[in-house]
Amino acid sequence: MARTRQQKEESRQAIVRTAAKLFREKGFDRVTVAEVMEGAGLTHGGFPRHFASKDDLVTAALADVFESNAREPLLPSADLAAFVRGYLHPDHRDAPGAGCVFAALGPEMARAPAATRRLLTEAIDQQIAAFAVHMPGEDSDARRREAIAVWSTAIGALLLSRISDSPGLSDEILAAGRSVADRLG
Repeated sequence: MARTRQQKEESRQAIVRTAAKLFREKGFDRVTVAEVMEGAGLTHGGFPRHFASKDDLVTAALADVFESNAREPLLPSADLAAFVRGYLHPDHRDAPGAGCVFAALGPEMARAPAATRRLLTEAIDQQIAAFAVHMPGEDSDARRREAIAVWSTAIGALLLSRISDSPGLSDEILAAGRSVADRLG
């Protein structure tokens, strides 16, 4: 019985990780459950054993991304200037499936179900708090506002750089966004 539970958990993790990558690459609406299951090496018929709906999978996939990043951050959050430089790097721009869910899925997430929005709100608040600790400012409110401004600028620059079909403009947007890091130190 323990092996069966372990297999079920391994299958669930494969589904969640596959979904997280595909959602960031293509968006929620352009990814089917069948595609996720195939990518995880499982049959479509097994999906209901793991999730009640695609919305539940979306929430689980996002939660897994946030938990994974908390355990092993892709970019340093203690050094905000280094974070911005890494975040606004062409490698990050060109790999949405492994990058920031906010830049990859922001407009879609704004229309997500309540449970997903609650998870996202908590993740946003936690990230702002983590950045605020390292911001200059006279008081905690000022540091929080500055953290919000820096992170919002980075997300916006990454999003615009991905939208542009001009490599030159895309690189220019990233460089302009990275100038924020220069002001941070």
